[in-house]
Amino acid sequence: MPKPRRSRSVPILLAPVLAMVGGCTMFSSVPRGAESITAGFRGPTPEEAAELALDPYNADNRFRGIQLLSTAYFGGDDPYVRLYLDGVDDEDPGVRWVSIRALGRHGDPEHVGLIIAGLSDPDTQVRAESARALQRLHDETAVDALIRATNPEFEPEPSVRAEAAHALGQYAQSRVVQALVARLDDSSLAVNRNTRAALRTLTGQDFKFDRRAWIDWIDGAEDLFASRTPYTYPVFERDKTLVEWLPFVPEPPNEAGSTPVGMMPPGSE
Repeated sequence: MPKPRRSRSVPILLAPVLAMVGGCTMFSSVPRGAESITAGFRGPTPEEAAELALDPYNADNRFRGIQLLSTAYFGGDDPYVRLYLDGVDDEDPGVRWVSIRALGRHGDPEHVGLIIAGLSDPDTQVRAESARALQRLHDETAVDALIRATNPEFEPEPSVRAEAAHALGQYAQSRVVQALVARLDDSSLAVNRNTRAALRTLTGQDFKFDRRAWIDWIDGAEDLFASRTPYTYPVFERDKTLVEWLPFVPEPPNEAGSTPVGMMPPGSE
């Protein structure tokens, strides 16, 4: 009895699916000399990524190199953190914001001063990433800059104001509560939502968007922060794409929520 022939229809059918989902760049990026197509699913080595990050002539390469390094498990090692610090002053805004994002992931409170400077950057994305990074690093020197960044008189971009309002939820100070209440009437719903969330975190109360109710409660409260709850920063999370269900393809870079680096839990101060 002849042996059944092994079907080759699955890989044949799968190839165009991979091409459609991953795009031509998936296969055009296979390293020269690779012995199998699975090499196309593997990113550059740390050495290759660092070389991209240091490319003095191509900002796209610097952006990609820093992005690759900062999302790797070793991305917090000292040599790479120094690359992010250098990138904060890059002439290209894309390199600046990806470097600030990397510092938010791997930096320490000692880097907050550099990130605060990013809140005044002419590029909107750099300012937004600076506010997000300050959600992950705790240092009270950031409070004044964050309050200013929630004010539409100084920050015209709603996305920046919204991220700054969220970051303020980690600072149990009366001036922070007052500033957040003042932002409840912002023209942006995103700012309203994050302001309300920050107030809930700081006070344990929820008067929604009623400024008068908040003010009345503040005036009568003996301790604004008696019912304070832990602050956690927003994290990146998404479902797998079709390609990411395949062997050899990395999982999506989802994160676990946590409290900012340098922040003491409520009640431990």
